[in-house]
Amino acid sequence: MGPESSFFGRDEHSLDSKGRLILPARIRNRLGNYCFLTPHLENCVAIWTPETFQPEIELREKSAVDAWSRNQVREWSSAIDEMAIDAQGRILVAPDLRDHAGLVREVLIVGVIDHVELWSPEKWNAKELAPGGAGLATGA
Repeated sequence: MGPESSFFGRDEHSLDSKGRLILPARIRNRLGNYCFLTPHLENCVAIWTPETFQPEIELREKSAVDAWSRNQVREWSSAIDEMAIDAQGRILVAPDLRDHAGLVREVLIVGVIDHVELWSPEKWNAKELAPGGAGLATGA
């Protein structure tokens, strides 16, 4: 995956009354016509291209070695949405995914190299960037 197909940066957008989110053009162009939305780490929502989503699927398939891990895979798989990007550049963020991430109105759209994350501004600001709470900007 080269820089031209990677995701970087941060944007602030709002969900509309139907739970739709307009994606920035630079992200839409890299996603193509559709994407996969999943619950993700630290209570955010991840957006994946079909190409970057495949390794996620394979990772979970390999980890399903006992009943507990298979149930984890079932839970994760049942929460995934395959979503077309509409003509206005919007995706629908399902209610269960909005609840998972605490998305009410304002949304931070964050590029994380091979995927995009959707964060509530409150959860984004509350996360720790380094052990002890030191931020990256401080050189910690």
